[in-house]
Amino acid sequence: MSRGKLIFITGGARSGKSSFAEEIAAKTSKEVAYLAAGQPLDEEMAHRIKKHREKRPNTWETYEEPIEVRELVSRLGLEKEVILIDCLTLLTSNLLLRKEDKVEDSRWQGEILAEIEKLAEVSYKVPAQVIIVSNEVGMGLVPDNPLGRVYRDILGRANSIIANKADEVFIMISGIPLKVKG
Repeated sequence: MSRGKLIFITGGARSGKSSFAEEIAAKTSKEVAYLAAGQPLDEEMAHRIKKHREKRPNTWETYEEPIEVRELVSRLGLEKEVILIDCLTLLTSNLLLRKEDKVEDSRWQGEILAEIEKLAEVSYKVPAQVIIVSNEVGMGLVPDNPLGRVYRDILGRANSIIANKADEVFIMISGIPLKVKG
């Protein structure tokens, strides 16, 4: 069984990352597994999730999983043609905040990055095409609190892990995809 392709799409907030990822997925297959890491923790996020659901084709299966994304990719990667993970930003946040009291503990940070390494490896090896979306949060202001700085640093490292493993990498700038790898 041959492996699929790993595509990584990153960029700033509202830069068109998800739309571009969905466009690639739709061109590849009608059967897409959409892995959503977002959690409806407040009204605004619940509304955002609802809008995303309504926009997706009804042939796509949505899996809402805030933590165990790697396990889903491992299983679905053998069953589906395309897996779209939206997004690494929220997955990283979810992993980090599972043990909020250990946020500044370098061992805990290492465990999070080890999980991202495993996700990258599984995403690279499965027969399905895997598309991972993430934000570039390190290109803006320096966060004014320790949690924000730790999160920015971990996400930057997580993005690097995925980008290094990916066959293709795109960065979205003002709605325009720029291919930087592949």
